[in-house]
Amino acid sequence: MSKVAQYLNEHLLGEVSNLTSLRAAYARDESVFEITPEIVVYPKVTNDIRKVARFSWQLAEKGHTLSLTPRGLGTDTTGGAIGSGILLDLSRHLNSILYVSTKDKNKIVHVQPGVSLRTLHEALKWHGLTVGAYTPDMPDMTVGGAIAAGSVGRVSGKHGTVADSIERMEVVLANGDLMETGRISKRELSRKKGEQTLEGEIYRQIDGIIDDSAELVASLSSDYDNLGYRIDKVKNKDGSFDLTPLFIGSQGTLGIISEVVLGASFYSDDESILVAVCQTAEEARDITDILRQLDPTVLEVIDGAYYEEARARGKRFVFDKESDIFAGLVYASFDDFSNKIRARKLKKAQKLLAKRDAKLYTSDDSRLDDLYAVRDVEQTVVLPLRVDESPVFMCDGAYIPTERLEEFVTEATALAERLHVKLPLKINALTGIVSTYPTVHFKKVSDKQKIFKLATEYAALVHKTSGTIAGAQAEGRINAFAGYPQLDEAVTDLNASIRKVFDPFTTLNPGVKQSADLKVLARQLRS
Repeated sequence: MSKVAQYLNEHLLGEVSNLTSLRAAYARDESVFEITPEIVVYPKVTNDIRKVARFSWQLAEKGHTLSLTPRGLGTDTTGGAIGSGILLDLSRHLNSILYVSTKDKNKIVHVQPGVSLRTLHEALKWHGLTVGAYTPDMPDMTVGGAIAAGSVGRVSGKHGTVADSIERMEVVLANGDLMETGRISKRELSRKKGEQTLEGEIYRQIDGIIDDSAELVASLSSDYDNLGYRIDKVKNKDGSFDLTPLFIGSQGTLGIISEVVLGASFYSDDESILVAVCQTAEEARDITDILRQLDPTVLEVIDGAYYEEARARGKRFVFDKESDIFAGLVYASFDDFSNKIRARKLKKAQKLLAKRDAKLYTSDDSRLDDLYAVRDVEQTVVLPLRVDESPVFMCDGAYIPTERLEEFVTEATALAERLHVKLPLKINALTGIVSTYPTVHFKKVSDKQKIFKLATEYAALVHKTSGTIAGAQAEGRINAFAGYPQLDEAVTDLNASIRKVFDPFTTLNPGVKQSADLKVLARQLRS
């Protein structure tokens, strides 16, 4: 064991290891990159995180950088959950639900960052509650990971995101100090700015940045944009101030989340579903516009190519006997608490679509599990068929405004043909989030080169159609490389200045949410 690992083991309640095989297990997340950490730490209490951060800070003050990368379940698809220094696995011990309040009007749940959304959902379900936009079909991730990634889910269009549920957070800063975030008054802000601590310095400088760049900050407003930091959400017109938005989508680059208090909401376990199989993409988009008026919980347009690929792999669907080849499919669901309201919406949807050129399937005449299989088709398609083959998720989660979607789809088709890749699209019509999962062979040099070319050109297309490459999650490494060249230099400088305030020595997840050299990223590609 190295001297650093031994030193940390002596001072932490949790475990520390630099075992080669263990470090290798943490070298990958769900991205295309591979970076092996020097040390893996399993913090057992918040004080463990603080001690590690303070140790890293003190080394940095002496000119020795030992970076920190927080990690949950490792499901980040952009390279945000891997790093070369100390990797802190928050999911092993810091995974408790500390408190649930169901008595008050404002129902809350107090959790540690490593608790998984699935575990939290199952616990709250017994109280008839849930948090944010979690649905059981989502890939599991930790609460801290969902916030740090700025994750947007399938039902976020109606129910918001996990981050939208935040009441307050406790964060370990780069120097090991603790900060609690939450909206504070103008008077409380003045008091905070007077403190001679890193927290006080952060409040002073962030307030100064907002005042000095007021026009630029105001221009950044967007519901689904994790590219950079959400400084436009920090200060209200009444002078109240909340640093929480900066940590949403920050991927551990501003601090490490140690506790979270979330607002809980009532949960409906029942839903009614309608599937419309369409012969043309135009028909699918028209049907989407019609169904939008019924206030669905989910409204998605799914490329027919997904089902062709799934069938080639042996999958069967509820519509196979009547619909062989088709251009697209619309999936809509309603989760209203009232059975009567759901039934009325489903009936009205069928009436509105009766004269459309589409085959309809509903939860009244089909099993829910069969309709869920239609919804989750990409789970089959993204599974590799060969050992050296893998889907890449860098194109998963761009945000495109509704009025530019048709243009985006047309140009994405042209891009796929030009680069000789498959880019079937799945569009969440309520959030504007667009996903696609191209496949590459990591043994082929040409495919490795294609990763960066595709990332760059896809990001340029997203920007051209007034979207953002980091809609459903933060940019990490790959989409920082592809997305930052599309930003104005003033915006890039603004984000860099925000990061510098929180992390002056660049010890917090370096390489993530930062411009990167192509040669560096190429070396980090997994083999």
